[in-house]
Amino acid sequence: MDFAPSERTRELTERLKRFMREEVVPAEPVYASQLAGGADHRQWRQPTVMEQLKAKARDAGLWNLFLPDLDGGPGLSNLEYAPLAEIMGHSFIAPEVFNCNAPDTGNMEVLHRYGSAAQREQWLEPLLRGEIRSGFAMTEPDVASSDATNMRATATLEGDEVVLNGRKWWTTGLGHPHCRFVIFMGLSDAGADPHRRHSMVICPLDAPGVHIERMLPVFHDHDEPSGHGELHFANVRLPATHVILGPGRGFEIAQGRLGPGRVHHCMRALGAAERALSLLCQRAASRVAFGQPLIRLGGNADIIANLRMAIEQARLLTLKTAWTLDTHGSKAALSLISQIKVVVPAVAQQAADAAIQIHGGAGFSDDFPLARLYAHARVLRLADGPDEVHRAVVAKLEAKAQLATESHA
Repeated sequence: MDFAPSERTRELTERLKRFMREEVVPAEPVYASQLAGGADHRQWRQPTVMEQLKAKARDAGLWNLFLPDLDGGPGLSNLEYAPLAEIMGHSFIAPEVFNCNAPDTGNMEVLHRYGSAAQREQWLEPLLRGEIRSGFAMTEPDVASSDATNMRATATLEGDEVVLNGRKWWTTGLGHPHCRFVIFMGLSDAGADPHRRHSMVICPLDAPGVHIERMLPVFHDHDEPSGHGELHFANVRLPATHVILGPGRGFEIAQGRLGPGRVHHCMRALGAAERALSLLCQRAASRVAFGQPLIRLGGNADIIANLRMAIEQARLLTLKTAWTLDTHGSKAALSLISQIKVVVPAVAQQAADAAIQIHGGAGFSDDFPLARLYAHARVLRLADGPDEVHRAVVAKLEAKAQLATESHA
């Protein structure tokens, strides 16, 4: 097991760090100043500076770094891409700058791996060029979506059409001015095996019967200009060619999508944790209370040490997960994928919380990114499955492995 970065990764890391330092971080306040503000997504606009940064990143060859295919990206493995995702995690705007932002990366992987030639031409190619954005409509408001088999929304095949009905919410990216379609997951055969009942369908947002009901605030923030929205699909009729891979293949596609995506999420979260820790140390060293720098007061030194150790451990676990995905496939990495989804967001949340505490009242404000870092980490403990579900997966697989080992002893 070797986590040493490849020559490609080292070279891209240096270029990416330089681009982040010289272009992305200085553009953060400009980006914020160009947002429209407010809860009405119809008024949101793409900041001009983002399109400028995207053009520069593409010209610099820092584009679609996540895609493990030489036709659309540099052809990096999960392990090679992981350090790059961590660097991007230092800034909220960075992933989109390099066309490596969720949920588009997951949707691009789905279309790249499972889409038909026509689907790839119509939807994947514009995504790869960064011309459009997309969403993923899976979670539903009326059921416990931690159990994905609970889905009630339907994708019914009728002749040469597929008909979508139901409600979805927490569809990330829905409010973006460039969002053109969502991948809808719905029940297509209630009598089939539980994991063969659902299908994934490409649904254009301008299709008749698609209604954006509202944008959902997260910790009182609408996450402009992407947002998270609630959708109503009312008898939406689409050509059956919009079904991805085929009817009943939804869970199969989802499993192929989630492994790499969770590694990406976790490495970005580690980047966010590193930024929180850096801000914490800067503040603790520069602020004086009771005659001493904060870093020397109370248990602050222990807090810093514990965060450093926690981040290092979480990074190693995530790199092991990426390595296992590359060398043994998603099935062998199932437990590890669930482990990092529990461990890493908790570490990122811990880092942001500690940094907020050191900053005092300023930590709650928009003068620093800490409140947003905290909110993002807290959301990750639910996104792509809550902690409890992932712990259950780890426990089930561990018990099975232990019992199998004991039976062969």
